[in-house]
Amino acid sequence: MNYLAQFYPHVERRTLHGMNDKGDIAGTDPRLVWECKNQKVLNFSTWLHEAQVERDNANAELGIVVAKRRSYGNPADQYAVLRLEDLITILKKAGY
Repeated sequence: MNYLAQFYPHVERRTLHGMNDKGDIAGTDPRLVWECKNQKVLNFSTWLHEAQVERDNANAELGIVVAKRRSYGNPADQYAVLRLEDLITILKKAGY
């Protein structure tokens, strides 16, 4: 969370809303839904599905999974996973 606060000063942990969950983090950009995971076994497919459901609940554009990377303490070194289609959208908007 502290890492994201460098870029989004109003970042905060979102409260859970059950089936209407809108991701784990609020205060960044309303177009983004963040799904954060700290689990021993990586399950990107399930987590991406969860992020997409939460993206739809939030009427956001992108669902991003941030997963803890074992043996890496630096938050910038964690995994950030999204669908290829979403990556292409980001790259095109950025002019690539």
